[in-house]
Amino acid sequence: MTPALKRVFPFPLLSVALFVMWLLLNQSVSPGHLVLGALAGLLAPLALKLLEPAPARIRHPLAIVRLGLRVLPDIIRSNIAVATIIIGLGRRNRRAGFVDIPLELTNANGLAVLACIITATPGTIWVNYNGVTGTLTIHVLDLVEEQEWIDMIKRRYEALLLEIFA
Repeated sequence: MTPALKRVFPFPLLSVALFVMWLLLNQSVSPGHLVLGALAGLLAPLALKLLEPAPARIRHPLAIVRLGLRVLPDIIRSNIAVATIIIGLGRRNRRAGFVDIPLELTNANGLAVLACIITATPGTIWVNYNGVTGTLTIHVLDLVEEQEWIDMIKRRYEALLLEIFA
């Protein structure tokens, strides 16, 4: 594909898929739907191209394995903890809350991985990241000690992500 054509159709298969999906969802091949489907197939991939992140440069591939071995048990443990909350076992005076965590991690790919880890762990969710201050805000379903969460995120996840992406 020529560079000029690549600028117009950055993801040609996505363009075709969006066009076909538009027609299938509307169950019509009228001229209006053909034009709207073509616009969707052209404009959405162009918008997606703007979001394309810089390629990741991984410094220590073995750290990825160590990170995975940390995240998997944490997700299992959190699933069990949230399940006990849902079925009403354990202590009754639970308190949900927000925690602000100062991060050293600034790499966009590392932050994206951290967002996936936090959001995939039941009972926690990524709420906001302030790039100016480097502060991450998370919401915790069962917040006992705020400093414990700060230390855990920084020690268990951020340290390895810095090793992988810094």
